[in-house]
Amino acid sequence: MNETLFTPWRMTYLTGAAPSGPSTCLFCDLQGLGDAEALIVLRGRHVFAVLNRYPYSNGHVMVAPVAHRGTLAELTPEERVELIDVAARLEEILRVEYAPHGFNAGFNLGRCAGAGVPGHLHLHLVPRWDGDTNFMTVLSGTRVIPEDLGVTYGRLRARLGTPEGAL
Repeated sequence: MNETLFTPWRMTYLTGAAPSGPSTCLFCDLQGLGDAEALIVLRGRHVFAVLNRYPYSNGHVMVAPVAHRGTLAELTPEERVELIDVAARLEEILRVEYAPHGFNAGFNLGRCAGAGVPGHLHLHLVPRWDGDTNFMTVLSGTRVIPEDLGVTYGRLRARLGTPEGAL
């Protein structure tokens, strides 16, 4: 039996198309939008957390410094501490909310290392499950994401405990 999974929302990502207008950096631009529009689930003093609009799995969140910094060495000590603290808090929340069997967590520093936004450092936190279906990306260029981003956003914001998503 053949089944087709339609993911038209990915075309912008796959073709490299970007919204028109003066854009300097995705993560810098997101900070100027409303939280719901930008999918920012948490704003801290030095970092913020945002859902990945093209996730590998449900709950795929990225933690980035507020300041435009490209490497770990460029972060201030306060930024480094808050980045890891926010990632740890999100890991706990994702464990409760989604019950994953594990996580991928990491940085892609530089374009050759896979960074989609090489000039603005960000940590990916990706929940994973035994037997998840992310092999689909390799086989057919499609990811299977069973939950709408708006639902994921609502679940994480509710778990964070404040409508503003503040620390």
